[in-house]
Amino acid sequence: METSTVTTDEAVVTTEFYYGDIPTPCYSVAVQEFASHVLPTLYSLVLIFGMLGNALVVLILVRYKKLKSMTDIYLLNLAISDLLFVVSLPFWAYSAANEWIFEDAMCKILSGIYLIGFYSGSFFIILLTIDRYLAIVHAVFALKARTVVYGIVTSVVTWCVAILASIPQLIFNKLQQENDRCKCTLSFPPETHVNWNQFLTLKINLIGLIFPMMVMTFCYTRIIITLRRCRNDKKNKAVRLIFIIMIIYFLFWAPYNIVLLLQTFQTSFRLDNCYDYSNLGIALQVTETLAMAHCCINPVIYAFAGEKFRKYTCTFFRKHVALHLSKHFRFWYTEPVERASSTYSHSTGEQDLSAVL
Repeated sequence: METSTVTTDEAVVTTEFYYGDIPTPCYSVAVQEFASHVLPTLYSLVLIFGMLGNALVVLILVRYKKLKSMTDIYLLNLAISDLLFVVSLPFWAYSAANEWIFEDAMCKILSGIYLIGFYSGSFFIILLTIDRYLAIVHAVFALKARTVVYGIVTSVVTWCVAILASIPQLIFNKLQQENDRCKCTLSFPPETHVNWNQFLTLKINLIGLIFPMMVMTFCYTRIIITLRRCRNDKKNKAVRLIFIIMIIYFLFWAPYNIVLLLQTFQTSFRLDNCYDYSNLGIALQVTETLAMAHCCINPVIYAFAGEKFRKYTCTFFRKHVALHLSKHFRFWYTEPVERASSTYSHSTGEQDLSAVL
C-alpha cells in the first residue's frame, strides 16, 4: 500500500500511453513481478524491526519514564504512529504477492490506519524538533511551555489533523479488478483523475519531506548556534546527533518523494513511454520501502539516543529478559535507575542535553 497518489499496487496496473491518436496499452510485467517476489520480504523486515523497536519505546515510556514531560508525550505518540504505520504491512505484503482478499471495508480501514500513521508520524517528528528547539534555544520560556498538559493537547490536535489529511485518499480507496487480480487502490473520477493525482502527490511531498526539512533546518540551525555559546561538555555530541537526524531523514524520504513526483508528472518530464513507466514503477516500490524503514530508525535516533532512556532499557532487559533466558546469566544484575533530571538546570542555567537530544 502506498501513501502516494499512485500506490504500489497501482504501479502494476495497465496504463494507456498515446501514440498519435491510438491508445496503446502498456503492461508493466517487470513491475508486477518485482512486487510479487520482493515486496513481501521487504515489508516483513520493516514490520519486524519497526514493531519491536517502537513497542519497546512504548513500554519504557509507560513503565519507567511515566510520561512526565512533553518530550515523553511526543515520543509515545511517534511510536504509536509508527506502530500504526507497520501494523497493516502484512496485508499489503499478501496483496503484493497474490491479490486483495479482505473485502472493501478492510481496504478502507487498513488504508486509513496506514495513512493516519504516515501523516501523524511526520507531524510528531516536527513537534519533537520544535520541542528540542524550545528546550535549548528558549530554555526559560520552555519551563512554562513544555508541560505534559500542553503535550497532550497538541498531540490530540495533531491526530485530528492527521485524520483530516487522510480523508481524500480514504474516500477514493476501494477494491478494483486489475489484470485479473483484485486490488485495494485509489480510483479517481475520470474527469478529475489528473487533478486529484497531482494534488495528493504534492501534499505528500509537502507533509512528508518539504515542511519537516524546513522546520528541522530552522530549529536545528538555531540549536547549533546556541550550543556553540554554552559551556556544556556534551555539545559536540549533540551537534553530531543533529546532523545525523537531518541526514537520515533526508536520505530515507527524499528518494521516494522525488520518484513520486517523476511518476505523477511523467509527461512534463518526458517519461511517458513504457520503458520509463516500468523503471519508475520499480523505483517507487524500492524507495517507498526505504521510506517505510525510517519508522525502524525513529526509536534509535529519538529515544535510545538519550542516556536516561538507555539506562531504563538496560534495566528492563536485566530484570525481565536476562533472568528468564538462562540461569547462567547471574552476573547480569539490576542497577537502580537514576531519577530523571529535568532538561533545565536551575543551578547552572544550562540544559541537560542528554535528556533533550
